[in-house]
Amino acid sequence: MNQTTYQIQSVNNEKEMADALSVRKAVFIVEQEVPADLEIDAHDEANSGTIHFVVYKEEHPVGASRLRTYAPGVGKIERVAVLQSERGTGLGRQIMMAMEETAQDQGYETLKLNAQTHAQRFYEKLGYEAYGDIFDDAGIEHIAMVKNLRKK
Repeated sequence: MNQTTYQIQSVNNEKEMADALSVRKAVFIVEQEVPADLEIDAHDEANSGTIHFVVYKEEHPVGASRLRTYAPGVGKIERVAVLQSERGTGLGRQIMMAMEETAQDQGYETLKLNAQTHAQRFYEKLGYEAYGDIFDDAGIEHIAMVKNLRKK
């Protein structure tokens, strides 16, 4: 079986940030037609405190996401994006595992995210639970989800 190796890392410089944004633009702005001014926001600015992730396959960026503080002890996962060519490979799950590990290292006890409704089952399989009502964000239906990171 041909196992693709991905390099998932936090963004440490301008080139890596540009690579992460290139994936997000391809997925959210081009593919899903989210307006650029909604996709790129203050949490993408340098020194915002947000931890950005970029995924490389060889030297090519193929995935991205970000993690930021939402409330004391609560992290918020946002902008999880995988290029169409890499979907179905397990990369989304790998990104989430890397983000959860980082979140625990940062001292977060809970993670929150707003999932596009078509991705709800993906997040449920990773232990996230939906709450509240479905809502519209950038013309796409979303549902709020949460996961407790504390060991039971």
